[in-house]
Amino acid sequence: MVKIARWNYDGGTQSGFVDGGHCYALPAGQGVQTLLDAGLDETLRVAGEVIGSAPAVPLTAVQLLAPLVPATIRDFVAFEEHVEGVRKSIDGVAGVVPEWYEAPTFYFTNPHTVTGTGEVIGIPAGCTDLDFETEVAAVVGRVPGSDGRNLTAAEAHRHIFGYTILNDWSARDLQRREMKVSLGPCKGKDFANTLGPWIVTADEFEDRHDAEGFLPISMAVEVNGEPIGQDLLSNMGWPFAELVAYASQDSVVRPGDVLGSGTCGSGCLAELWGRNGSKTPPPLATGDVVRMTVEGIGTIENTVGARREAVTRVAARPRPRNRVAAAAPSGV
Repeated sequence: MVKIARWNYDGGTQSGFVDGGHCYALPAGQGVQTLLDAGLDETLRVAGEVIGSAPAVPLTAVQLLAPLVPATIRDFVAFEEHVEGVRKSIDGVAGVVPEWYEAPTFYFTNPHTVTGTGEVIGIPAGCTDLDFETEVAAVVGRVPGSDGRNLTAAEAHRHIFGYTILNDWSARDLQRREMKVSLGPCKGKDFANTLGPWIVTADEFEDRHDAEGFLPISMAVEVNGEPIGQDLLSNMGWPFAELVAYASQDSVVRPGDVLGSGTCGSGCLAELWGRNGSKTPPPLATGDVVRMTVEGIGTIENTVGARREAVTRVAARPRPRNRVAAAAPSGV
């Protein structure tokens, strides 16, 4: 097992490996993307050289950052239990739409607002229903001889470089309005995603897959020390290899792409709101601490900051639907 991380130390940002409570930096000019571009086998070789030979910095002396700067983030909705609860909360309708069972579904979210464990997450303007989403994300790496297109599940499995925890922060009131337009979410989601605390390389989990390719590892979330939800990653409707393969169809996955599992069962507040018929537990508020733990990966923790006070919604202007532009005035 190798843990790959990014951190701030002594006024600078470094990338490298975490082992035995210490951080070992890569040589200058190299970063996490260097490893993803090299692929898993080469990364494991490099880790063997760097760990123990590079200067050791105590993990307690650094501030961990998001473990990579993603090229893209695709976030799936792969847990049936989550879909069932959130549909009731967002749309007021029970059950799961038949289309969910037919193929995986994902949306692209913002790679530019990724945060790390320990960072403060501000409440976006206009939001009163802030929520979290407890997820695991697969990180794509290079496979020699593959262009990342139209992959089979077996080929896609080899492209999974490692796994990290993903918190897909969600402004549920903004999301609720947006999704009535049958597009989105957009501002309900794009303000923050947390990844971390590091990437655990895929070899650590190779012997833990069941016969169908699922990973039965535990996922849990708590707010202010109070347990909120717990699930197994193996309760996804599709194993990660099939999600990566699906993303690559008539498209491409590249090193540095991040693919989220979607929220596990009971892994967010909105799902519980739908099941309880009320906002119980309450939406997140300034000062709340959200802590997520995934077996074999680790823990991320973030504090909720202040709400930005601003009016950002811009109403549409009624338009006449003319099909021909008005003629210019005579003499002009």
